[in-house]
Amino acid sequence: MSFINLGMIRSFDEFLPYVPSKEETWQFISSMPDLKPKAMVTLLYSSGLRIGEVCRLRYEDVSRKNMRLHITHSKSRNDRYAILSKLALDLLSQYWFACGRPMGYLFPKQRGEDSPIDTFFLSRHIHAHEDRLGWERRLTCHSFRHAFGTHLYENGTDLLTIKALMGHKSLLSTTIYVHLSGNSIRQAVSPLDRMAGVSHE
Repeated sequence: MSFINLGMIRSFDEFLPYVPSKEETWQFISSMPDLKPKAMVTLLYSSGLRIGEVCRLRYEDVSRKNMRLHITHSKSRNDRYAILSKLALDLLSQYWFACGRPMGYLFPKQRGEDSPIDTFFLSRHIHAHEDRLGWERRLTCHSFRHAFGTHLYENGTDLLTIKALMGHKSLLSTTIYVHLSGNSIRQAVSPLDRMAGVSHE
């Protein structure tokens, strides 16, 4: 990746956001008691969406046939498709049937108007669930999007694919997941040990 200005990447080192582990992410989502915020957090993580993208999802944006989500008017001003997890679709279907079968915005404001729910709705539920689990308050809505990118990278997905899935305009934005991935450091072997033939198994 010599074509990337490495000097610009230094800003990542100044503040790396907290990213929950795979185990913590599963524990958090699977134990959420309320169906609506649980479905929203599941979409944040399983599809790598921004909170605004989740709030603005509409019924017609969900393609069950192709297992993808149509994301419109994203941050980069370009539409894109995001992957739709089978588990996320099952949970979203449960929510849809239980919560009035919304045909416009999937997560409308509670007053019944055809407007997307406010983003702070989910932030409150995330903090409330951290308190319920006895966790330190470190999670934000964006933590789950970062976890999506980080865990994809740890699972071997290449950065260009992650860039496309997350709707980044520049690959530079995607390289943060190299920094956030624990595997990158754990799997690296010191050149001194390589010279000496030291085994790391």
